[in-house]
Amino acid sequence: MTHALISTPFAASSTADEVLRGVDLAGIRAIVTGASSGLGTETARALAAAGAEVTLAVRNTAAGDALAETIEKSTEGIRPRVVRLDLAERSSVTRFVDAWRGPLQLLINNAGVVTGGLERTHEGWELQFATNHLGHFALASGLHDALALGAADRDGARIVSVSSTAHMRSGINFDDLHFERRSYDPQTAYAQSKTANSLFAVEATRLWASDGIVANAVNPGGIATGLQRNFTTEQKESLAAAEAAGVFTYKTVEQGAATSIVAAVAPEFAHSGGHYLDDAQEAYTVPDDADLAQHPHGVKEWALDPAIAKRLWTASTDLLRA
Repeated sequence: MTHALISTPFAASSTADEVLRGVDLAGIRAIVTGASSGLGTETARALAAAGAEVTLAVRNTAAGDALAETIEKSTEGIRPRVVRLDLAERSSVTRFVDAWRGPLQLLINNAGVVTGGLERTHEGWELQFATNHLGHFALASGLHDALALGAADRDGARIVSVSSTAHMRSGINFDDLHFERRSYDPQTAYAQSKTANSLFAVEATRLWASDGIVANAVNPGGIATGLQRNFTTEQKESLAAAEAAGVFTYKTVEQGAATSIVAAVAPEFAHSGGHYLDDAQEAYTVPDDADLAQHPHGVKEWALDPAIAKRLWTASTDLLRA
């Protein structure tokens, strides 16, 4: 039996500020990863403008400091904290978690990388999966107690996991997560990592809802950001073909951040997780063999399957313990 899809008053053209109109986030503590550029910058700015105490978790702290100054001036609010975080380095995630003090109400897992070819971490993990999924998995797991404390203080804590329409290109290949035996395709690797982002939200909610923590995945839509700087010619051509086929139309950064903000603050998702949002609404589910061009606003079954989500959680835990 399927549930009725959750809807909100917002749409594809809504902006982050429109979602936050009339919302007071004073006393709310938030972390935004990848906040020094693109969607992360706008997400952090919008949250700070609404009164949240924001921490910018970034690899480039100089860029983070510049953004913090801009946000402080533009919002006349509290200057965001800037803390270094490299999601591809386990030691960096550990230092970030160990240094965190007190409650946390919002964790926006926004950072992401796209590679043009095969790159690996120190452990030998494929870089896109390691950064986009495993790093955020380790971060959220390490901050669980802070989120539980934040939930108790504020009637709930939320995690926002930024996924993508790209998830429709690939499920999770448990037999070869890191492309050690199959030919490497950066688009497939990115797609696998984005499916993992959605599956994380499913299992995190199942495990942590009793602690007052829910997680939801979001597709921000097509936005021109620094994420595309490493695209190969083939990737750029694929993106252009998708746009021509009507798979997506470009949004502004302000519109793209709106769906993350909906997942973070909208009352409709206050205590409901494990969903995939598109254009500020819960997306409809399509079969795994569905065509992307015909369902640009759908979510494939493999990205929400509870059994796959549980298996991925176990596999991720085992990798990080090794």
